[in-house]
Amino acid sequence: MSTKQQGRIDGRAPDELRPVIITRDYLKFAEGAVLIEMGDTKVLCTATSEERVPPFLAGSGKGWLTAEYSMLPRSSKKRIQRESSTGRVGGRTHEIQRLIGRSLRAVFDLSLFGERTIYVDCDVIQADGGTRTAAITGAFLAVHDTLARLVADGVMRSTAKTDSVSAVSVGIVNGVPCLDLNYDEDSRAGVDMNIVMTGGGRFVEVQGTAEISAFSRDELNALLDLGAKGAAELAAMQQRLIARRS
Repeated sequence: MSTKQQGRIDGRAPDELRPVIITRDYLKFAEGAVLIEMGDTKVLCTATSEERVPPFLAGSGKGWLTAEYSMLPRSSKKRIQRESSTGRVGGRTHEIQRLIGRSLRAVFDLSLFGERTIYVDCDVIQADGGTRTAAITGAFLAVHDTLARLVADGVMRSTAKTDSVSAVSVGIVNGVPCLDLNYDEDSRAGVDMNIVMTGGGRFVEVQGTAEISAFSRDELNALLDLGAKGAAELAAMQQRLIARRS
C-alpha cells in the first residue's frame, strides 16, 4: 500500500490519481457527450459525426477525426479572454488540439469510417491542472459513444476502435515523482510531463520538460512508470463504462 506524501497539498500518495468521475450523455443533443472530472478539473467532451471529409480525403473512402479545445473565460482564477475575440487561435490551444486529435486517431481505424468526419470538442469548464490529459481520456469515450450510436443505427458496421486511449500528467514536485498533478503542483514542478497511452500499454505521446533543473534517466523511468500506472487505471475505468452498454 502506498504511503501518504506530505508534500502533496491534497494528501494523496505520490502514485495516486485524483478522484475521477465520468458522466456520459451529459448533453441532450450531442451523439457523444462526456463530462470528465479529475479532482477539480472538469472538461466537457462532445463528439459529432458529419457526412463529409476534408478535401485531401475526398473520394478516398476514408474518414477523418479532428479536435478543438477551449477554456471557458472563468474556468481559472482569472478571466481568460475568449480566443474568438482576438480573431485567432493561440499557440497553446493549437498545440493541445493537435495532441487530442493525434491521440484519438491512434486508436480508431479511419478506413472504416466511410467518408465522414468525427468532430471532437473539448471545453474546459474548470481548470486545476491536467486539462489536456483529461480531455483525451474523456474524448475517447465521447467518440466511442458516437460511433456506437452510428453502429446501432445501421450507418456503420463497427466502431472502428482498435484500442482505447487515456492520458495523465506526471512530474517531479519537491524532488518526488508524482502522478496526476493539480495546478498547485504543476506550478511548482521541477519536471512536468504528459503521457498518452493505449489501453494495451503502448505509448502514443510523451511530452516532458525540465521546468527548473534537468532530470536523470532514472527519474525519467520513474515518471514513465507512474504515467503507465495512471493511464492503466483510467483505461480500466473506460472499459468498465463501455462494458455496461455492450
